[in-house]
Amino acid sequence: MGKTVIEMRDIVKTYYIGTPNELEVLHGISLDIREGEFVSIVGASGSGKSTLMNIIGALDHQTSGEYTLDGVPMAEMSSRKLSQIRNRKIGFVFQTFNLIPRCTAQANVELPMLYAGISKRERSKRAKELLEMVEMSERSRHMPNELSGGQKQRVAIARAMANDPAIILADEPTGALDSNTGRLVMDIFHELHEKQGKTIVLITHNNELAEETERIITIHDGSIVRERDKRLERQGVGA
Repeated sequence: MGKTVIEMRDIVKTYYIGTPNELEVLHGISLDIREGEFVSIVGASGSGKSTLMNIIGALDHQTSGEYTLDGVPMAEMSSRKLSQIRNRKIGFVFQTFNLIPRCTAQANVELPMLYAGISKRERSKRAKELLEMVEMSERSRHMPNELSGGQKQRVAIARAMANDPAIILADEPTGALDSNTGRLVMDIFHELHEKQGKTIVLITHNNELAEETERIITIHDGSIVRERDKRLERQGVGA
Protein backbone atom coordinates (compact mmCIF):
# COMPACT_ATOMS: atom_id res chain seq x y z
CA MET A 1 0.00 0.00 0.00
CA GLY A 2 1.25 3.50 -0.83
CA LYS A 3 1.74 6.67 1.14
CA THR A 4 -0.95 8.28 3.29
CA VAL A 5 -2.98 10.64 1.09
CA ILE A 6 -5.77 11.58 3.53
CA GLU A 7 -4.73 12.31 7.11
CA MET A 8 -7.23 13.69 9.64
CA ARG A 9 -6.53 14.42 13.29
CA ASP A 10 -9.21 15.38 15.83
CA ILE A 11 -11.58 16.85 13.23
CA VAL A 12 -14.46 18.77 14.80
CA LYS A 13 -17.24 20.42 12.80
CA THR A 14 -19.59 22.81 14.57
CA TYR A 15 -22.45 24.84 13.13
CA TYR A 16 -24.08 27.99 14.57
CA ILE A 17 -21.00 28.69 16.69
CA GLY A 18 -21.73 30.96 19.66
CA THR A 19 -25.50 30.70 19.36
CA PRO A 20 -27.98 28.91 21.65
CA ASN A 21 -28.52 26.23 18.99
CA GLU A 22 -24.78 25.53 18.46
CA LEU A 23 -24.45 22.04 17.01
CA GLU A 24 -21.33 19.89 16.92
CA VAL A 25 -21.72 17.37 14.09
CA LEU A 26 -18.26 15.75 14.08
CA HIS A 27 -16.60 15.01 17.42
CA GLY A 28 -12.86 14.61 16.95
CA ILE A 29 -12.59 12.36 13.89
CA SER A 30 -9.13 10.88 13.23
CA LEU A 31 -8.43 8.67 10.21
CA ASP A 32 -5.80 7.84 7.62
CA ILE A 33 -6.44 6.65 4.07
CA ARG A 34 -3.53 5.40 2.03
CA GLU A 35 -2.88 5.64 -1.68
CA GLY A 36 -4.68 2.92 -3.63
CA GLU A 37 -7.15 1.96 -0.90
CA PHE A 38 -10.85 1.29 -1.47
CA VAL A 39 -12.48 2.48 1.76
CA SER A 40 -16.11 2.87 2.77
CA ILE A 41 -17.45 5.29 5.35
CA VAL A 42 -20.74 3.82 6.45
CA GLY A 43 -23.44 5.20 8.72
CA ALA A 44 -27.11 6.01 9.01
CA SER A 45 -28.65 9.26 7.80
CA GLY A 46 -27.58 12.04 10.16
CA SER A 47 -24.46 10.21 11.35
CA GLY A 48 -22.14 12.91 9.98
CA LYS A 49 -20.73 10.93 7.06
CA SER A 50 -21.68 13.52 4.39
CA THR A 51 -20.25 16.34 6.53
CA LEU A 52 -17.04 14.33 6.75
CA MET A 53 -17.04 13.78 2.99
CA ASN A 54 -17.41 17.52 2.37
CA ILE A 55 -14.30 18.16 4.48
CA ILE A 56 -12.34 15.35 2.79
CA GLY A 57 -13.34 16.80 -0.59
CA ALA A 58 -12.29 20.35 0.39
CA LEU A 59 -15.89 21.52 -0.07
CA ASP A 60 -16.04 22.65 3.57
CA HIS A 61 -13.65 23.45 6.43
CA GLN A 62 -13.37 21.75 9.78
CA THR A 63 -13.96 23.94 12.87
CA SER A 64 -10.88 22.51 14.55
CA GLY A 65 -8.37 19.73 14.02
CA GLU A 66 -5.90 19.09 11.21
CA TYR A 67 -6.58 17.78 7.72
CA THR A 68 -3.75 17.04 5.32
CA LEU A 69 -4.42 15.96 1.73
CA ASP A 70 -1.45 14.46 -0.10
CA GLY A 71 0.90 16.19 2.33
CA VAL A 72 -0.77 19.62 2.04
CA PRO A 73 -2.53 21.16 5.10
CA MET A 74 -5.97 22.16 3.82
CA ALA A 75 -6.49 24.88 6.45
CA GLU A 76 -3.66 26.91 4.86
CA MET A 77 -5.11 26.85 1.34
CA SER A 78 -6.81 29.86 -0.27
CA SER A 79 -10.19 29.43 -1.94
CA ARG A 80 -8.46 29.49 -5.32
CA LYS A 81 -6.01 26.75 -4.30
CA LEU A 82 -8.82 24.63 -2.88
CA SER A 83 -10.69 24.97 -6.17
CA GLN A 84 -7.60 23.77 -8.06
CA ILE A 85 -7.21 20.81 -5.69
CA ARG A 86 -10.85 19.81 -6.18
CA ASN A 87 -10.48 20.09 -9.94
CA ARG A 88 -7.26 18.13 -10.31
CA LYS A 89 -6.85 15.78 -7.34
CA ILE A 90 -10.41 14.70 -6.50
CA GLY A 91 -13.18 13.24 -8.62
CA PHE A 92 -16.70 13.56 -7.17
CA VAL A 93 -19.62 11.20 -7.81
CA PHE A 94 -22.93 12.11 -6.17
CA GLN A 95 -26.24 10.31 -5.71
CA THR A 96 -28.00 13.10 -7.64
CA PHE A 97 -25.49 12.93 -10.58
CA ASN A 98 -25.12 16.77 -10.74
CA LEU A 99 -24.90 16.85 -14.53
CA ILE A 100 -25.40 20.18 -16.33
CA PRO A 101 -28.88 19.85 -17.92
CA ARG A 102 -28.13 21.92 -21.04
CA CYS A 103 -24.91 20.06 -21.91
CA THR A 104 -24.52 16.75 -23.72
CA ALA A 105 -22.95 13.78 -21.98
CA GLN A 106 -19.64 14.52 -23.70
CA ALA A 107 -19.76 18.22 -22.79
CA ASN A 108 -20.39 17.29 -19.15
CA VAL A 109 -17.32 15.07 -19.16
CA GLU A 110 -15.23 17.79 -20.81
CA LEU A 111 -16.19 20.48 -18.29
CA PRO A 112 -13.54 19.77 -15.60
CA MET A 113 -10.90 19.74 -18.33
CA LEU A 114 -12.13 23.10 -19.60
CA TYR A 115 -11.60 24.57 -16.12
CA ALA A 116 -8.15 22.97 -16.04
CA GLY A 117 -7.16 24.77 -19.25
CA ILE A 118 -6.85 21.66 -21.42
CA SER A 119 -7.12 22.22 -25.17
CA LYS A 120 -10.39 21.55 -26.99
CA ARG A 121 -8.84 18.74 -29.05
CA GLU A 122 -7.43 16.97 -25.98
CA ARG A 123 -10.69 17.46 -24.04
CA SER A 124 -12.69 15.87 -26.84
CA LYS A 125 -10.27 12.94 -27.20
CA ARG A 126 -10.18 12.14 -23.48
CA ALA A 127 -13.95 12.56 -23.01
CA LYS A 128 -14.57 10.04 -25.80
CA GLU A 129 -12.13 7.59 -24.18
CA LEU A 130 -13.79 7.96 -20.78
CA LEU A 131 -17.30 7.54 -22.17
CA GLU A 132 -16.11 4.40 -23.93
CA MET A 133 -14.67 3.16 -20.62
CA VAL A 134 -18.13 3.41 -18.97
CA GLU A 135 -19.88 2.05 -22.08
CA MET A 136 -21.60 5.33 -22.92
CA SER A 137 -20.07 6.11 -26.33
CA GLU A 138 -23.40 5.68 -28.12
CA ARG A 139 -25.02 8.23 -25.78
CA SER A 140 -22.29 10.87 -25.95
CA ARG A 141 -24.51 13.38 -27.79
CA HIS A 142 -27.55 12.84 -25.57
CA MET A 143 -28.71 15.41 -23.04
CA PRO A 144 -29.08 14.32 -19.39
CA ASN A 145 -32.89 14.30 -19.65
CA GLU A 146 -32.54 11.69 -22.41
CA LEU A 147 -30.56 9.32 -20.17
CA SER A 148 -31.66 6.82 -17.53
CA GLY A 149 -30.41 7.12 -13.95
CA GLY A 150 -27.73 4.51 -14.50
CA GLN A 151 -26.57 6.20 -17.70
CA LYS A 152 -26.36 9.53 -15.92
CA GLN A 153 -24.26 8.00 -13.17
CA ARG A 154 -21.89 6.43 -15.68
CA VAL A 155 -21.46 9.86 -17.30
CA ALA A 156 -20.85 11.30 -13.83
CA ILE A 157 -18.12 8.71 -13.20
CA ALA A 158 -16.51 9.56 -16.56
CA ARG A 159 -16.63 13.25 -15.58
CA ALA A 160 -15.06 12.45 -12.20
CA MET A 161 -12.15 10.83 -14.06
CA ALA A 162 -11.70 13.72 -16.51
CA ASN A 163 -8.51 15.15 -14.99
CA ASP A 164 -7.21 11.73 -13.90
CA PRO A 165 -7.59 12.46 -10.16
CA ALA A 166 -5.79 10.35 -7.58
CA ILE A 167 -8.87 10.19 -5.35
CA ILE A 168 -12.53 9.49 -6.11
CA LEU A 169 -15.17 10.46 -3.53
CA ALA A 170 -18.47 8.70 -4.14
CA ASP A 171 -21.42 9.84 -2.01
CA GLU A 172 -24.24 7.25 -2.12
CA PRO A 173 -23.48 6.65 -5.84
CA THR A 174 -26.05 3.85 -6.18
CA GLY A 175 -28.70 5.40 -3.94
CA ALA A 176 -30.98 6.49 -6.80
CA LEU A 177 -30.48 3.35 -8.90
CA ASP A 178 -32.12 -0.04 -9.12
CA SER A 179 -30.06 -3.03 -7.96
CA ASN A 180 -28.92 -4.15 -11.43
CA THR A 181 -27.78 -0.68 -12.43
CA GLY A 182 -26.18 -0.16 -9.03
CA ARG A 183 -24.21 -3.37 -9.60
CA LEU A 184 -22.89 -2.01 -12.89
CA VAL A 185 -21.80 1.23 -11.23
CA MET A 186 -20.01 -0.64 -8.42
CA ASP A 187 -18.25 -2.81 -11.00
CA ILE A 188 -16.89 0.36 -12.60
CA PHE A 189 -15.50 1.52 -9.23
CA HIS A 190 -13.84 -1.86 -8.71
CA GLU A 191 -12.25 -1.62 -12.14
CA LEU A 192 -10.95 1.89 -11.44
CA HIS A 193 -9.47 0.66 -8.19
CA GLU A 194 -7.99 -2.60 -9.43
CA LYS A 195 -6.78 -1.58 -12.89
CA GLN A 196 -5.94 2.10 -12.40
CA GLY A 197 -5.01 2.08 -8.73
CA LYS A 198 -7.40 4.86 -7.79
CA THR A 199 -7.97 5.68 -4.14
CA ILE A 200 -11.73 5.42 -3.67
CA VAL A 201 -13.75 6.63 -0.67
CA LEU A 202 -17.33 5.37 -0.77
CA ILE A 203 -19.86 7.14 1.48
CA THR A 204 -22.89 4.93 2.05
CA HIS A 205 -25.61 3.83 4.46
CA ASN A 206 -25.68 0.44 2.73
CA ASN A 207 -23.75 -2.23 4.64
CA GLU A 208 -23.79 -4.60 1.65
CA LEU A 209 -21.98 -2.04 -0.49
CA ALA A 210 -19.55 -1.32 2.31
CA GLU A 211 -18.69 -5.03 2.45
CA GLU A 212 -17.32 -4.76 -1.10
CA THR A 213 -14.54 -2.41 0.06
CA GLU A 214 -11.22 -3.34 1.67
CA ARG A 215 -11.72 -1.25 4.79
CA ILE A 216 -14.95 -0.21 6.49
CA ILE A 217 -15.11 2.84 8.74
CA THR A 218 -18.37 3.05 10.67
CA ILE A 219 -19.53 6.45 11.87
CA HIS A 220 -22.33 7.04 14.38
CA ASP A 221 -23.48 10.36 15.82
CA GLY A 222 -20.37 12.14 14.53
CA SER A 223 -17.78 9.69 15.87
CA ILE A 224 -15.96 6.71 14.40
CA VAL A 225 -17.23 3.71 16.34
CA ARG A 226 -15.57 0.90 14.39
CA GLU A 227 -12.88 0.24 11.80
CA ARG A 228 -12.56 -3.07 10.01
CA ASP A 229 -9.70 -3.93 7.66
CA LYS A 230 -10.50 -7.08 5.72
CA ARG A 231 -6.94 -7.39 4.45
CA LEU A 232 -5.73 -7.82 8.03
CA GLU A 233 -8.49 -10.34 8.67
CA ARG A 234 -7.32 -12.38 5.70
CA GLN A 235 -3.81 -12.35 7.16
CA GLY A 236 -5.18 -13.52 10.50
CA VAL A 237 -4.45 -10.19 12.24
CA GLY A 238 -7.11 -8.48 14.37
CA ALA A 239 -8.55 -5.38 12.70
